[in-house]
Amino acid sequence: MPLSSNRLNELTSAFAAQKILVIGDLMLDEFIWGKVSRISPEAPVPVVDVQRSEFYPGGAANVVRNLCAFTRHSSMAGVIGQDSAGERILNLLKEDGASVSAVLQSASRPTTLKTRIIARQQQVVRVDRETKEKLADADHQWLIDQIAALVGQHDAIIIEDYAKGLVDQRLVTRVIEEARKQKKIIAIDPNPHNALDFTGASAIKPNRSEAFQMAGLEFSETRDDLMRAAEILQNKWDPQYLFITLSEEGVLLLEKGAQPYHTPTRAQQVYDVSGAGDTSIAVFTLALAAGATGPEATDLANHAAGVVVGKLGTATLTLEELRASFNL
Repeated sequence: MPLSSNRLNELTSAFAAQKILVIGDLMLDEFIWGKVSRISPEAPVPVVDVQRSEFYPGGAANVVRNLCAFTRHSSMAGVIGQDSAGERILNLLKEDGASVSAVLQSASRPTTLKTRIIARQQQVVRVDRETKEKLADADHQWLIDQIAALVGQHDAIIIEDYAKGLVDQRLVTRVIEEARKQKKIIAIDPNPHNALDFTGASAIKPNRSEAFQMAGLEFSETRDDLMRAAEILQNKWDPQYLFITLSEEGVLLLEKGAQPYHTPTRAQQVYDVSGAGDTSIAVFTLALAAGATGPEATDLANHAAGVVVGKLGTATLTLEELRASFNL
């Protein structure tokens, strides 16, 4: 059943009181905007005349940034380097109102920095500076201890895995155990390159490609094959909600004891899909914490993602934009 105007306002008004902890790989997204007027005489590549540059929290930090648009009670747990990119992430998150007490500045690894060069509203190239090495044991234990202490202070926890060496089985198991013990919502955005057991999670959010990879199946565009992959993942991890984003086809929700729920995309225009998955899991989890049903949380997340893909860069949206997207 579609959300009524009263129900939409009831749920979104409750967002501000929710306390959400995000655990995962922090990144800094750098966008260099310019124009192309010629081809380089040195190689067959465009020469970009830089006009401006912008920095945004990326990866798991972008999930927190999305949450900060709706609640001032968001916290970040993860690792950055002792470098200028790390300092910039901390400052950006603090400006947004997030707590960063559980962000470790490690001397043994650099901050992940992704630089995108964009001309004529198209990405020319992306340059990644990062390490995917596992955390040092001492750093990893410090982080797990910090997270365990924070779980009880939050209504929901999100694990956002970009497979950069932070999220491993020990961390996942401990967080799920703590969340279940204290009856907290635990949502996971998994990475198929980091095969872990997520049994016990409240919600798991792969995209279509990831769902097939983690189910051990060849990618397919058919609904029957998608349902088969979803069934495999449900049997594998037994989540309350399996939330699969389907790009231009919207979202598929599988909930225990309920019929599959599919909602089409709400995007009016698509300029940039960067960070749309971060927006989806942020709003889906926030909505569950605010008391939404599975389909209601799915609709809210789907509308939110539809707004941000209509913006350039790693974008977020406001409460007013989310409400307006329903046209109620």
